[in-house]
This record gives sequence, C-alpha cells and structure tokens, in this order.
Amino acid sequence: MKVKTGYKLWLVAVWLLAGCYSKKKEEAGIFHYNEFNGIASLDPAFAKSQSVMWGVHQLYNTLVEMDDSLHLVPSLAKSWEISADRTRFTFHLRTDVYFHDDPVFPGSKGRLLNARDVVYSFSRLIDPKTASPGAWIFNGKVDSLQPFLAINDSTFQLSLIRPYHPILGIISMQYCSIVPKEAIEKYGTDFRRHPVGTGPFRFIAWEEGQALVLKKHPRYFEKDSAGIPLPYLDGIHVSFYDSKATEFLLFRQKQLEFINDIEASFKDEVLTKRGTLRKEWEGKIVLNTSPYLNIEYLGILVDSSNQLVSQSPLRIRKIRQAINYGFDRQKMILYLRNSLGTPAESGFVPMGLPSFDTSSVKGYHYDPARTRQLLAEAGYPDGKGLPEIRLLTVAIYADMANFIAKQLDEAGIPVQVEVLQKSLLLTMTSSSKASFFREAGLPIIRMQRIICPCFIQKTRHLPTIPVIRIRLLMNYLKKPSGKIMIVSVIYSTGRLIS
Repeated sequence: MKVKTGYKLWLVAVWLLAGCYSKKKEEAGIFHYNEFNGIASLDPAFAKSQSVMWGVHQLYNTLVEMDDSLHLVPSLAKSWEISADRTRFTFHLRTDVYFHDDPVFPGSKGRLLNARDVVYSFSRLIDPKTASPGAWIFNGKVDSLQPFLAINDSTFQLSLIRPYHPILGIISMQYCSIVPKEAIEKYGTDFRRHPVGTGPFRFIAWEEGQALVLKKHPRYFEKDSAGIPLPYLDGIHVSFYDSKATEFLLFRQKQLEFINDIEASFKDEVLTKRGTLRKEWEGKIVLNTSPYLNIEYLGILVDSSNQLVSQSPLRIRKIRQAINYGFDRQKMILYLRNSLGTPAESGFVPMGLPSFDTSSVKGYHYDPARTRQLLAEAGYPDGKGLPEIRLLTVAIYADMANFIAKQLDEAGIPVQVEVLQKSLLLTMTSSSKASFFREAGLPIIRMQRIICPCFIQKTRHLPTIPVIRIRLLMNYLKKPSGKIMIVSVIYSTGRLIS
C-alpha cells in the first residue's frame, strides 16, 4: 500500500498452513480482512485515507507505481520518455489492459483502456466540480492550455508549466488511478459505491458498515515471474468491525487471514517488548516487517488571530519547546508500541526520505531539566500558574496521549487528555478549533499550525504477496513556511502479522 509519511512498520498477521485456505471449500480462494476505520468511498479521486487507498488499490491501476523498495516501476504505462527541459512526459501504454465487465459497456463486457481514458481521469481530478482532495497534484503545475494529450490510443502526454521533479512519483498515488468516462457519466456521485477500474479485482457488492466483496478480474494483465496470471486469489472479503478486540478474536479463530494492528489488551500476549513474536506464537503466524512512511505527531495551533491561541499558553514558543523536551519517546515506543517504531529525535523528515539525516539534524529528546528551564524562562517556574492544556485524541491512541500527559505533568506542564470521536476530531482540526491534538501521517504543513512529530511508528499494511497488490506510496513534504514548528515524536515502520 502506499503511504504518506514517516517510516512505519506494518503489523500483519497471516496464519500458517491453515492460512488463507482454512475456510469452507467454496471460500478457499477468498482473502478475508477487516477494515476497522470503514471505507468512505471507492472513487479514487477521494483516496485520501489509508482505508480508501487499500480498497481503491485493488480496483484500479495508475500509469506508474512504487514497488516495495520505493522504486518507480511501470504499470499501465510500459515505458515513458522525458523531454530535455523536463516539462513534457510521454507515456507509452500497454495495449492489453481491460476495464472490468460492467453494464456501462456494450454487452456488459469491459473494453480496452486507451490514452483518452488517462486524459479524462486526470482532467476529472482537477475539475472543480469533482472537488477531489487530490487536485493539488496537477493544480499550478500543468500547462494551462493543453496539460493532457492523447497522441494516439496508446500514447499519452503530460505537459508541465516548469520542471517538477517529483511528478512521476506523485502520479503513482491512488488519486491518479484511471477510470472510464462511461462509468462516471452513468453512475455520477454513486460511482463511489459502484467502481469500475482495471485492477486485479472487480467490484461485486458493498453493504456499508457490513461487508465489501471483490472478485478476481479474469482479464487482468499482470503475470508473475513464471508467466502465471495474477491475482492468485478468487476474491477479497472486507468486514467492518469497529472493535479491535473483536478483530483480533476473529483472527485467532482463523476467520480473518490477516490483521494490520493488534488491540492494546492483546499486544503483550503476541509480541515481546522488542517487537518479536512470543514463543507460543512462533510457527503459527508470520510476522513480516516492511517500511511504511508515517509520522505520529502532536499538532499545535499557532494562528495568532484565533481566539483559542490568544488564550492558550501554547502561543509561547518556550512552552512548545518545553513540551518537546518533556516526554520520553524511546520509552513510549518500547512500552506502548512494543518497539514497533523509531523515536523521532531527528526532526520531522521520516526515515526513508533522502533528506533524513541523523548526523546533521538534531531534533528533540527527553530532557526534563531542559523542560523546567524553559518553563522558568517563559515565566512559569516549575509550572506554577501555567493553565491546564487540553490534548485531543481518539480512543485507540489514548494510551499514548496519557503517557505524554503524565510525563509532562511530572515536568510541571498540566495536560488533560480528552478522547473524542474520530469524525469530531477531524472536523475540529480542519476548522482550526483544536489547539493541541494527536495525529498521524506525513503532515502536509500548513500555515497557522505547529506539528510536533512523536515517533516514526512500526505499523502495518497488507502482506507483500502477489495475490493482493501492496505498494509503498511516497508523498512529498512541502517546505515549511511561515509560523510552522515541527517537533518529531515517532517515526513509524510497519509490521505485518500473518
């Protein structure tokens, strides 16, 4: 899967022997997993969250994609050329790619993909009527007169205003998946729940909140090294249990083939503090580790025109710095994440990006004496008179927030943890109504917000097997500007339990 930030470890569990094929005979080729966060849409133009990306990635393809080592490799485009001035990219498309069978096509048979589909998909992405959160990919970067051109059925050309070096990696994002015009015109806004793509699996049914069913695309173009057509599986079944405890119990009962996280109460049963399998689980499940870019961070609102900021002690720089020195990232990773992550003590750039440099970038580390010194310099010796600060989070990360709050309190910074529903927290952060909050991802740095990275966490993604296509998604940090402070908390890595 593709990801935006830090270096994450995926925790994915897959059962040995009985594994994928332990179900009833008629379900032998079905891969089962649970999507704890639910899926908001199957339209790639809205592939903003990890849960949507995973679903979309099975249904669609992009021109190019990242392999598991973050190398750019062909997908729908078998090759490409770049002009000398690096403003024109010419892609040569495969001629054996079929859309899924669907009533939008004559005889309900999926047709061949062509360059006009690429032009339509990219144009739709930047169309204000679509209102895609991925429009930034091309806005202000592509030629205003003829940004996308179908030279012939198998040749597509992308024209930029000026050189933009990350563009090839960026168009591997799920936003840039290719869709057929016929399906968008027929289904309209309902395309979100009636997807038609070229991916290894095609849509069968989706009962929101209950289950999503995908079936093997019989005319999928990819083959393995032996020339055997992919995917190997007959289908995918996604459930939507919103309890991590229930998810883990289903996994233990072999009703799920893998999990991408472990509920906190079961974590120590499965993993040692060093992030390895306990002996009683060895030989039963497989724990795979692979990189996943992600940063766990604390966000601080610093817009001086916002009333929340004007009344908050977080408006004071030395208080923000005191917070960064006030909690132990290494201990947090060891005890709360069973070593599935790396303390973010070298700035906000995650491991895995070329600019990550521990030798030249010195971030924040645990130093309670420095915290007390900064508090005194800010006019609050030993925290006396410092107003209580609210830290907003969601239930699944309450343990981390409580750990940070306890250590900050010991250093003289009173913090009250408030657990909110995820939807409410997202609304508050997007509308600048949250002054201090826990978040994750590769933060797109915005004015008026301070981001304090906590750690690069070892997280989870689907197992790297040809059956389910897993890719690493690279997103690119924009250069911080204005009133932005970045303080690292955790860089993530990812573990897969299989």
